[in-house]
Amino acid sequence: MTSRLRVTTRNARFQQWEALLGNRTKRQRRGEFLVQGVRPITMAVQHGWQVRELLYDAGAHLSAWAGETLDAVGAEKIAVSRELMHELGGKADTVPELLAVVAMPEDDLDRIPTVPAMLAVVFDRPTSPGNIGTLIRSADAFGAGGVVVTGHAADVYDPKAVRASTGSLFALPVVRAPSHQAVLSWIEAVRDGGIDLHVMGTDEHGDRDVAEYDFTRPTLTLIGNETTGLSSAWRDACDHLVRIPMSGSASSLNAATAATVVLYEAARQRAAARA
Repeated sequence: MTSRLRVTTRNARFQQWEALLGNRTKRQRRGEFLVQGVRPITMAVQHGWQVRELLYDAGAHLSAWAGETLDAVGAEKIAVSRELMHELGGKADTVPELLAVVAMPEDDLDRIPTVPAMLAVVFDRPTSPGNIGTLIRSADAFGAGGVVVTGHAADVYDPKAVRASTGSLFALPVVRAPSHQAVLSWIEAVRDGGIDLHVMGTDEHGDRDVAEYDFTRPTLTLIGNETTGLSSAWRDACDHLVRIPMSGSASSLNAATAATVVLYEAARQRAAARA
């Protein structure tokens, strides 16, 4: 295997990769992000994301997976010294075989499938990239068609979010929206298209338990900020507010955990309706 480039020093190319890990503005400006891990890279390739560069450990005997990925993907292949791969890999005790520079898709709400049984999630102003990734993973696991991240929020493409999603970021549409207005316009368009989309928010003071809500109908589930909950604008947009009943001493759940509970209930109801 021949390489177009070999990087063994902290040169300008390396500094670009380093910036993709730590600098949100530069990620956005370049429209790309660095992907770490076997499963996330595999999922990105399987789901047809544009891989622009594949970095590989110049000093390693590569596994069959790494070799097959390098052969199969039409991206620039770059041999990188083990020391530099370790710096970019994100783990103190291992050196990755491969890293991928992947292009960001457009933030277009039309990427989210609008089907009669649609289920999608809005995460309002999340501050934790790990929570974003965890919510995306749960949405994928329980059959949601997409996730929208609204407002001033942590970055969907932060390496912590990408890792926490364990590859699910690449399996379903995740769209960033600057404010609720764009999403409300999209909701109106979905309804005008003949889908009776219900907007359901989660709140500890909701008027019914989550199990009492009918998830067999098309639903957009709203999850609020980890500290302040849903914004007033999103509260006003809700058709329903539901609560998660709790019997212990905890007053609330982590936002991503709450989303997981709600999505599990949606999957349970929909499976029962099909039985």
